[in-house]
Parts: sequence; C-alpha cells; structure tokens
Amino acid sequence: MAPPILSLRDIELHWGSAPVLDKLEMHIGMSDRLCLIGRNGAGKSTLMKVIAGLIQPDGGERWVQPGAKVAYLPQEPDPSGFATLYDYIAAGLPEAEADETYRVDVLVEDLKIKAEANPMSASGGEMRRAALARALIGEPELLLLDEPTNHMDIATIEWLEGYLASWRGAMVLISHDRAFLNRLSSASLWLDRGRIRRMEGKFDQFELWQEKVYEEEADALKKMDKLIKEETRWSVEGISARRTRNQGRMRRLQDLRQERRSVVKAEGSVNISVAGGERSGARVIEAKGISKSYGGRTLFSNFSTKIARGDRIGIIGPNGAGKSTLLKVLMGEIEPDEGTLITGTNLASIMIDQKRADLKDTMTVMDVLTGGEGDWVHIGDEKKHVMSYMKDFLFDPSVARTPVSSLSGGERNRLLIAANFAKPSNLIVLDEPTNDLDMDTLDLLQEVLADYKGTIILVSHDRDFIDRVVSSSIVLEGDGTITEYAGGYSDYKAQKKRAAKAAPSDEVQKDTKPKATVVSINSGQKKKSGKLSYKDQRDLDNLPAEVETLTMQIAEMEAKLSDPDLYGKNPQRFQELTDKVIKAREMVEAKEMRWLELEEMAESFKG
Repeated sequence: MAPPILSLRDIELHWGSAPVLDKLEMHIGMSDRLCLIGRNGAGKSTLMKVIAGLIQPDGGERWVQPGAKVAYLPQEPDPSGFATLYDYIAAGLPEAEADETYRVDVLVEDLKIKAEANPMSASGGEMRRAALARALIGEPELLLLDEPTNHMDIATIEWLEGYLASWRGAMVLISHDRAFLNRLSSASLWLDRGRIRRMEGKFDQFELWQEKVYEEEADALKKMDKLIKEETRWSVEGISARRTRNQGRMRRLQDLRQERRSVVKAEGSVNISVAGGERSGARVIEAKGISKSYGGRTLFSNFSTKIARGDRIGIIGPNGAGKSTLLKVLMGEIEPDEGTLITGTNLASIMIDQKRADLKDTMTVMDVLTGGEGDWVHIGDEKKHVMSYMKDFLFDPSVARTPVSSLSGGERNRLLIAANFAKPSNLIVLDEPTNDLDMDTLDLLQEVLADYKGTIILVSHDRDFIDRVVSSSIVLEGDGTITEYAGGYSDYKAQKKRAAKAAPSDEVQKDTKPKATVVSINSGQKKKSGKLSYKDQRDLDNLPAEVETLTMQIAEMEAKLSDPDLYGKNPQRFQELTDKVIKAREMVEAKEMRWLELEEMAESFKG
C-alpha cells in the first residue's frame, strides 16, 4: 500500500474546556478525493486549517510527505496587500516557478477574472474565483478547498467540476453542493464530535451510511446502560451478602460509569418551522413586457410572466446576468425601464438577502430574534421564549448576547432564517439561501419549503436545491435572453438540449436576431381570433375595482372581529361577521380567477 501524502495522528484542539478535535486521526492518500462533512460549528474549517498547517494543535502530530505541496482555499480569502487580482493570484506560484506567469493568464481567462481589478473592491464571486485560481496555480499534490462554490454561478461551478475531475493530485472538499460532491468524491470524511469517520464511495451513499452509524451507536449505548444497571445491582446485593468486596468488579463499574458520562451524544437536528400567514390572492405577481438595462447593457427585455399562489419559481443565470435585478423588479423595489407590473392582493412577504443586510454586526443574537424587545419571539399569533427558539435552530442559549460579528457564515445564515421564518407570510423570497449552510439544515429547509402553503421565489446556484424545490425556472442567459422553463435546473438543461437538436442550421439562423421568450406556468389558453365579448370586456374593466372593494370590506370586518370583547358581548354578531368574512374571501377568489381568465383571453386575441 502506497504511503499517505499527509497524516494526522492523535490531534487535539480545545476551545475553552470543550474539545474541537479529540484524539483525531486521519490519512490522505495520493489519489484521494475526499469530501469533509459535518455540521456548522463541528470544526470543519478548523480541521482544514490544521491539515494546511495554519493552526498548531494542542497535541498530536501532523506529517506531510517531503516535497509535497499543499494549497488551501479559505472560506474568506484575505487579499490585503495586493494591488490587483493578478498579483494576488500570481503569489500562489511556488518560488521556483514564479516566472511562469503564463499560468496566471490561463486561469484568468478560464475563470473570467478581471485581472486588473482592485481586490478590496471586487465582488464576492470575483474574489472567490481569484482565490480559487491562486490555490490551483501551483499545481499542488494536495488541494484543500473550503466552500469553493460559494458565490459562484453554475457555469463556473461546472467548469470547476470538469477541471477537478481531471486533477491528478489529492483533494479535500468542504461544500454544501451535493451535485458537486457527488461528481468529485471517492470517499467521505465525517467530522462528528471531534473525531473522524471515513466512508469509501461516492457522496450519494453517505446519508444511508450515516444513519447506520447512528443506529449502531444507539445500540451500543443501550448495551452499556444495561451492563451498568446489572453491575450496579450486583454492587448493592452482592456486597450485602459478602464481607469482602470484589474490588476488581467495583473498579469495572466505576470505569463503565465514567465511560458513559464521557459519551457525547449526537447533536439534535434543527427544528425549522415557518409561521403561516393569511392566503394571498390567486394572482401574486404579473409582469407584462418588462425590460431593464444598466450602462447600455440589456439584462432582460419584453419579459412577461404570471406567478400564481403556491408557485415555486427559481431564477437561474450566471453572475452579472441580472438575477437580483429581476427579483427586485418583480418585488417592486425598482422600476422596470419598460412594461408593467401588477401585484396581487393580501401579500405578506419575507426576504432573505444573500448579503444579510438585516444583520448588523453590533446586534446580538437575541436582538435579531426578538427585534430588541423583551425575551419572547413572536411566531405568527403565538410566542416562544427566545432561549427555547434558539435551541430549535441549534444555538446554545449561552450565545444569546453574543454579537452577530462573532458568528460564522453558516450561523449568520441560520440566524437570518430563524428571524424571518417567525414572521407571518404568504410569499417567501430567497436570494442565495444555501450559502454556508450545513447539509442537515439544508435538507430541513427543503422540507419546510415543500410544506409551505404560500408562494416561493428563489435565486440560487445550487443545482440540487433548485431541482428539489422549484416547479418553474426563469433563466437569464447573460446576453439579454430570458426564458421560463417548467421544472428545475435539470429540466432546463434537458429542454435546452432538445431545443438545440431541433433548431435549424446556422445558415438559416444567421440573420435571425435572438428574442426573449417565455413559457407561462399558468398559460393553457390557445390563441384565438377576434375580441372579447361586450360582457367579458365589461367584467374585465370592473373586476379590479370589485376585488379591491371586497378586500377593504374584509379588512374592516376582521378589524371588528379582533375586538377581544366582541364574542363575550355579542356571540351572534361575532358569528355573523365570521360567516361574512368567509363568504367575502370566496367571492374574492372567484373574481380573481375570472379576472385572470379574462386577461389571458384578451392576450390570446392580440396579434
């Protein structure tokens, strides 16, 4: 068997009294492609830094094969001291190869990096690509990548997958991107309670193996508890029947008790739930012929779509294509250059922004969850003590007054989700929600979104997450082309591939300018000739005002029902108002559906 390229033996590392790494032992072979798995806070990034030689452990030994180069991509690169991204990347060349700057040029082109840009003003995606190039350029024997896909668009992730698939050296990867790990991994390292377990095989086998390990561990604990019970009974009954104790057996009992006390139980799972809100109208958002340009560059043009209650919409595209801009236009935060936007009735939205703008470094965890008021978190119409709510999201109560600035990226994202999901809503907008989340939290987030009764609009580069969550994808290609596809990312790729095969030859297309197209998720009407009847046109003209009037009446009746004394003073009036609200909501629903049908009919008559 070939010797390892790097080994860790009996590694110990403590933060305070708690062990982060506990007598950890691991070996990395010359051709290993390892994914490092563990929850946020388990110590994955810390272990990576120990492997890279950047953190000196409290005990144990790190051995690296003589002459072997180790390169490390940190989760948060530090480009200070470099004038340009080119200089930052070139610094990754080994000293003996410092004049081979053509290698910098190759990676700059492949990764589409603005080489002369100032690192301190570069975007998150630009900085991530530059840091990746710096790690790759020295062609190390061991490559350590901590969340390499964060802030990267799908095209760059797929390029990186292809590049690493042909990589000759060893690698260790930390990532939440399942598709990325499954393509590249040959084994998984599971960091759990300070120790490493290794599973051979592709990442897609990991979860079944993990469940098996948990079951075996639970069985072992049951056997230990049973043995302790038996030995304790002997120590009481046996001693009373004898004048002399069996000192060896007593020592064994004490050792068993000590071993049982030292067992660290598996950490509980995140208990995510989202506060429900009142139902929105049938129409949530309708865009008609919207366009947006910046600096003379068209992001999208003449785009139309209808988002109905309960839809799950994904927005996909390369960095800079205009995904966040489209999202802001749809949410009414910025005006389109052309076209109109109609928002539905009774919308209550929450938005989780990839920049985490709602989190201020000076705020404490408790402030974020309670709004800085008291000790209670309001979840819809209910309330829960902040300490209990923190535990649901795997925050130790001791960090309640910890400033946000001290939290990891994953903890910040989890805190933002916890704060927002307590608010009543019927529309959730998620802009890159998967960044820095561990896979257990990511899985639970997917389950919660699947059960959510409202509407979801999602921007993400995580292909697996998109496939699991969305029912329709709006794709910006980066050249002004925008198309809506049924299904998730895999469906989009398959449909695009079929369309390319069915397309006419280049000679036929050469004079045809590409146009933005849209397949509406709600469109089932066939194009007809003619126009709306007099009655239909009158209904179309009157329905918006009728819906608005009914909505105002519902709000007035609900305000009266909110009087806590009404039921006790006049239960009959309370019931009458309740019945009227139910009937009015049904009327709004019917009128909105009729409104949508008539608008689709009117659209079908246009040439």
